[in-house]
Amino acid sequence: MRPPEAGELLVRAEFLSVDPAMRGWVSDVANYSEPVPVGDVMRSFAVGTVVASAAPAYRPGDRVTGLFGWQEYATVDAGAVLRRVDEDDLSPSLSLGVLGLTGATAWFGLSEIARPAAGETVVVSTAAGAVGSVVGQLAAQAGCRTVGIAGGPEKVRLCLEEFGYDAAVDHRSPPLAADLAAAVPDGVDVYFDNTAGPISDTVLPRINRRARIVVCGTAAISSWDPWPTGPRVERHLLTKAARMEGLLFFDHQHRLPEAVAALAELVRGGRLRYREDVLDGLEAAPDAIAGLYRGENLGKRVIRLA
Repeated sequence: MRPPEAGELLVRAEFLSVDPAMRGWVSDVANYSEPVPVGDVMRSFAVGTVVASAAPAYRPGDRVTGLFGWQEYATVDAGAVLRRVDEDDLSPSLSLGVLGLTGATAWFGLSEIARPAAGETVVVSTAAGAVGSVVGQLAAQAGCRTVGIAGGPEKVRLCLEEFGYDAAVDHRSPPLAADLAAAVPDGVDVYFDNTAGPISDTVLPRINRRARIVVCGTAAISSWDPWPTGPRVERHLLTKAARMEGLLFFDHQHRLPEAVAALAELVRGGRLRYREDVLDGLEAAPDAIAGLYRGENLGKRVIRLA
């Protein structure tokens, strides 16, 4: 544990985040961020308590969240802190999920890119996941009809009973195309895409004129080498005058406090439900990402440290 130098903090982690994007962070294929070097600490969001500070903005005892990595103690530049966690009435783990990267991703994806209007149909893939579950609830609160796509009957049940989707379909139970067609008789106005691949190939023919497609994740693509190929989207976008746009949290992180304040009030008021999938101990980390892609988690996956 290196003591902090000028402008640095020593943080003791309480919870570590596990996110699908982390697979891309260790890939040497072109990505939006530099790959984690071999032998380096795994890049990760975490939440913890400041143990020692040489940065004037933070004091020992402050709870903070940021890119601290998969480690119990992290000496980091104060610039690695995303925000001070002031929600003392809520679990600090939520700053990695519904009040963190995943909740804010859903918030900005809807408010800045999709901009759904009351009465529109919003379809969400991985709809019971950490991002998808928030998207569905926020869209419903905007007066939209929400349709979730999830893997397996338990996740379909969560979509309907816990997260309030109007309809949900199981992509593991064919025929997906027929089930989706029955769920969206008036077509799709917004598609919040967390998977790409065959699921999205099934949704795109159903989009309406002026539809908006938010590309948030590509979980269904197992490899980028060779580069994946499949049905082409251009004709769907052209003939429907639709728009497809990629969503990266880092493009909006400067507005994180705005999103967190709004989401925290929804959580406190019982208007935003969430699930957490908690693993215990740093030793659980190595297999945690693979477990996401096996579909093991129900909700936002975090690692709790002693």
